[in-house]
Amino acid sequence: MRNVRLLLTIVWLAGCATAQSQDGTARIGESAVWQVSPQFLASAHAACDKPHPGDIECLIGQMVKAGAPAASASFTRELNKQSHGEFGIMTGFQNQSPVAMAWITYPLRANTNYGLLLVNGRPPIINVEDLKLLDTKTMRQSFQFHDLKNQFPKVDVWPGDRDGKIWPTSQGGPNDGIQFVVSYPLLNGCHACERAGFAIFTWNFDAEGKFIGTSFQGMTPPPLN
Repeated sequence: MRNVRLLLTIVWLAGCATAQSQDGTARIGESAVWQVSPQFLASAHAACDKPHPGDIECLIGQMVKAGAPAASASFTRELNKQSHGEFGIMTGFQNQSPVAMAWITYPLRANTNYGLLLVNGRPPIINVEDLKLLDTKTMRQSFQFHDLKNQFPKVDVWPGDRDGKIWPTSQGGPNDGIQFVVSYPLLNGCHACERAGFAIFTWNFDAEGKFIGTSFQGMTPPPLN
């Protein structure tokens, strides 16, 4: 009996170990996916807007009440910490190693309600809409960008208008690493201004899933009017 208990303990510990990422944090998986319904949005607004504006625990409580799994609630809480106050729900997950992809719905935003994260690497959560991480210096030094500025003087790269459905392309990188190819709109000064094409960047990870930066790959031409 003692041997059986010991074996069960070993199996349990092994399971816990496989559920951890390389830096010891819990791995993010498909169990955190939950679909946002209009009924949830209505109840969350009614319960949290006036009595508890911006209270993440109130919003998570409404998620649980609406049937969100515990993993989804935990992910939303962790994302809130990582993003310094954003309320996001994982609505899609594509598992791959060493870095996976997750679609996030931000139901309280006025615009750009979908976001994309690269997860389970190092760091465990990376927001691809964090423009500070893009290799914009190389982009702005390119002849393509200089030519584009002649036509669109205020042009710059903006966060993507994601649809929550079309996954970026992933491909092998140097030294057995992995790259994710992501496009970003080029807009002439504001979110509603003229569109000037897209800028293409790769998000680069080594074979162990460590983020090693982004690389500018080029631009698509402006749309024909």
